[in-house]
Amino acid sequence: MSNNEIIIIKSLKKFFGEVKAVNGISFEVQQGEVFGLLGPNGAGKTTTIKLLLGLLEPNEGEMSVFGLNPERNEVAIKRRIGYVSEEPLIFKSLTPKDLFNFVASVRGLDANKTTNLAKEYLESLDAIEYYDQLIATLSHGNKQKLQIIAAILHEPDLLILDEPIAGLDAKSVRVVKSIIELHTQRGGTVLFSTHIMEIAQELCDRIGIINKGKIVGIGTIEELRQQADKVGASLEDVFLRLTEQDTSVNEIIKKLRASFKVKN
Repeated sequence: MSNNEIIIIKSLKKFFGEVKAVNGISFEVQQGEVFGLLGPNGAGKTTTIKLLLGLLEPNEGEMSVFGLNPERNEVAIKRRIGYVSEEPLIFKSLTPKDLFNFVASVRGLDANKTTNLAKEYLESLDAIEYYDQLIATLSHGNKQKLQIIAAILHEPDLLILDEPIAGLDAKSVRVVKSIIELHTQRGGTVLFSTHIMEIAQELCDRIGIINKGKIVGIGTIEELRQQADKVGASLEDVFLRLTEQDTSVNEIIKKLRASFKVKN
C-alpha cells in the first residue's frame, strides 16, 4: 500500500447462497478524494460497504482500510471512520443531546467541545430545535441529519456515506455537500454511494459503477464517457449504458409516448 491509498479492494467476493452480491470487484480509493460507488438497486454497493466496515466476512478476495484488514482490525479502523447508513442507525429512545454525549463518551471526545460542535452542526442543518426531543418522534430527514453529525464529530479520516442525503430538503443537501467538500479540503477521504447522478457528477473525483456484483466502469467522468463510448454525455446516460439499461429505458419511453399519444 502506498501512502495515498486509503482503501484497497482486490477480487472481493461475497455470496449469500446462490446470490453473488459481490463478485470479484477491485478498486482503490486515494487519500483526499471523493470516490463514488454507483449502481442499480441490488448491485452490491451496500454489501461492499459492510465488508469494508467488518460487518460481513468475504468469501474470497482481499481488502484493506488504512493498510489494515477489516476482519482483524475492526476497532482500529472504526476509530478513524465516520459512517452514515441509508436507514438511520441511531438510538431512537434517546434525544440528540443524549446521542451526542454517548458519541463523545465512546470516542473519548471532550464533552463540552463536542456539545458546542454538535449544536453548530444542528444549527447549520436547521435542527437545533430538536436537541432535547426524542429521536423516535423526528422525521426520517431529521434522523438522517443526526446520523451525519454523529459521523463527523470525531473528525474522521474517512467518511463512508451510503445514500446520506435520503430524505433531506434542498437546503440541507447543500450543507451536506459543503461538509463533504470541507472534509476533503482538510485531508479527509470519502466513499460515497448514491442514486442521485447529478450529485455524484458534481461531488465525485472518480466513480466506480457496479452492476450485478461486478465493476463495469471506473474512473473520472471523462474516463467513464470513453468507456461507455458516449463522449459529452451526462453521468446518467453513461450509467445506463454501462449497466446495460439504456436500451430497455428507451423502449419504455417509446411505449409511454404511445400511451400518452405524444408524437416524436
